[in-house]
Amino acid sequence: MAIVSALTSMSTGAYAQTLTKDNGAPVGDNQNSQTAGPGGPTLLQDVHLVQKLQRFDRERIPERVVHATGTGAHGTFTTTDDLSDLTKAKLFAKGTVTPVFVRFSTVIPSRSGAETTRDPRGFATKFYTQEGNWDLVGNNLPIFFIRDAIKFPDMIHALKPDPVTNVQEPERVFDFFSHVPEATAMLTRVYSNWGTPANYRQMNGSSVHALKLVNAKGEYVYAKFAWKSRQGERNLRPQEIPVIQGKSTSHATVDLYESINAGKFPTWDLTVQILKPQELDKFAFDPLDATKIWPDVPERKVGTMVLNKVPENFFEATEQVAMAPGNLVPGIEASEDRMLQGRLFSYVDTQFHRLGANFQSLPINKPVVPVRNHQQDGAMNIDGRKGHVNYQPSRIANLAEDPNARSSNLPLAGTTQQQRIARTLNFQQAGDYYRALSAQDKDDLIANLSGDLKRVKNQVSLYTMLSHFYRADADYGKRLVKAVGADGAKVADLAAALKE
Repeated sequence: MAIVSALTSMSTGAYAQTLTKDNGAPVGDNQNSQTAGPGGPTLLQDVHLVQKLQRFDRERIPERVVHATGTGAHGTFTTTDDLSDLTKAKLFAKGTVTPVFVRFSTVIPSRSGAETTRDPRGFATKFYTQEGNWDLVGNNLPIFFIRDAIKFPDMIHALKPDPVTNVQEPERVFDFFSHVPEATAMLTRVYSNWGTPANYRQMNGSSVHALKLVNAKGEYVYAKFAWKSRQGERNLRPQEIPVIQGKSTSHATVDLYESINAGKFPTWDLTVQILKPQELDKFAFDPLDATKIWPDVPERKVGTMVLNKVPENFFEATEQVAMAPGNLVPGIEASEDRMLQGRLFSYVDTQFHRLGANFQSLPINKPVVPVRNHQQDGAMNIDGRKGHVNYQPSRIANLAEDPNARSSNLPLAGTTQQQRIARTLNFQQAGDYYRALSAQDKDDLIANLSGDLKRVKNQVSLYTMLSHFYRADADYGKRLVKAVGADGAKVADLAAALKE
């Protein structure tokens, strides 16, 4: 009762005070990152964003703050379609075979958490290419909860256990998400059976974010990648979860390793969706919004990945592998997606914190091509650097730049800003997803989601969440209203007032 009372007091403004940075200065906008115009990249000068991400990345030692529970495997990726019309990345020349390491994970649980947890699953792949390492860091679900990285620490705090009880509380989760209508589509997916994959082999993957593919002419397109399991997709129904978890909390790891050791190597096809820059404006939503899929955009098969080797040392491989979206190669660049822009900084900063400045010298992270630069010293440095010159340019021992590796040019207009994106379309794709589910999957979604919503005591948070789901689809909303015993007319009125 004390916890509920405290939460109620907070919601009524009893603790309302001005939000500040660590230096005590007030925060002007905690919802939107500073960007170069409406569609431009996030600005490094946004010290509040940088400070939030820096502090967030250092909250745990040495365990990952997110994606702590995971497993991994070695394999190869074979390119089957020549993409030279779209990208100069040598990885995508037809017939190229590239070594890979894949790490699957849950997101919220601490290390050794149960692999039956209702949660997105990380699906991160390190490609050891002939131009350096490329990390395709995504999830099993094709979208995300939020569209701006400035809200990521807040979201994870809400999803993590209560700092008082150390128990995950739906009261806190839905208190946060009641302020984040763009999360409606992702919440619907997570509370469907796709939020509890049966194992890692029978699970698809997605880049979630759009990347840029740049060809030899300097022309770029936007691309979303997806992994399609050749084993098919399979998910757990609610009644299966306690049975499996009662036998093992690591069933997905066991399944993956047993399959590989038996010679039944899991296989995925990699596909890509492509949009030209001029096509971004033809959608009712912003295609660079990480909370959105690209419906009706054709998928083109790129190649096939086979996982064929279990790591010989779990810690040295799976625990020390350091995935970072900023690990890119010529021909593949980051888009202006605001979540991705924040991850470019946050992920590598996390690895510096967890593993030290020289983490990319560890065998599991080391590129298959030589590394030549003047980064030096630091803890655990074993580079064996020689010579008098540790700077560039130099006439004594110069390291030349490669014009092929220059970034593409992005046209910019407008002023710096802190505003949400213009085309939000917060609810439509949630409704589309709900209507596409089978009758059984709809039943399970209602049971899963209403089970947590029933535990929300704050009526404002509860009715706000119900209105979001109702706005996505009236049948979806009505079934949830009935399941939790809410006032249907009130929910319908709230939903009618919501704008996409």
